[in-house]
Amino acid sequence: MAKREIPVQLSMELFEYLQGEKLVLLGTVDAETNAPGVTAISWVKGVDEKRIRFTVTNNSRIVANIKGNPQVVLTVFGLGSVYSINGKAVILEDRMEGVPLKLAKIEVVVDHVFESMFWGAKIVQEPEYEKTTNADKAKELDLQVYEALMK
Repeated sequence: MAKREIPVQLSMELFEYLQGEKLVLLGTVDAETNAPGVTAISWVKGVDEKRIRFTVTNNSRIVANIKGNPQVVLTVFGLGSVYSINGKAVILEDRMEGVPLKLAKIEVVVDHVFESMFWGAKIVQEPEYEKTTNADKAKELDLQVYEALMK
């Protein structure tokens, strides 16, 4: 049986999916304990088929973890499946300009994309979330963050 080649970049469909606001799980290695850790993030955007950017508060453990070990996994639930996107993260800015929060801009260079849904099944409902803050202020902040993220 021939081995399937593992994609080394996002498919066009997955890249386009990452243009909207999505719930993504980020896996890092803890800088102090070396234990794996997973965090939910939502300010995530595909730059092209080889790069994904996201932002977190600049005092987050995620920033320290990436400085200690840049290997990360982004887990995406969508398009009827689950994708594990392995790559190397780089902190592009310790504090993004143009947003009122202290956010770090982080870029992941994609190494591999694994479709990790178990065999014989598909996702029939994608995870959804609701922002519990002022909707107008949240929308305004989202626009500022995505604009700064893509600069």
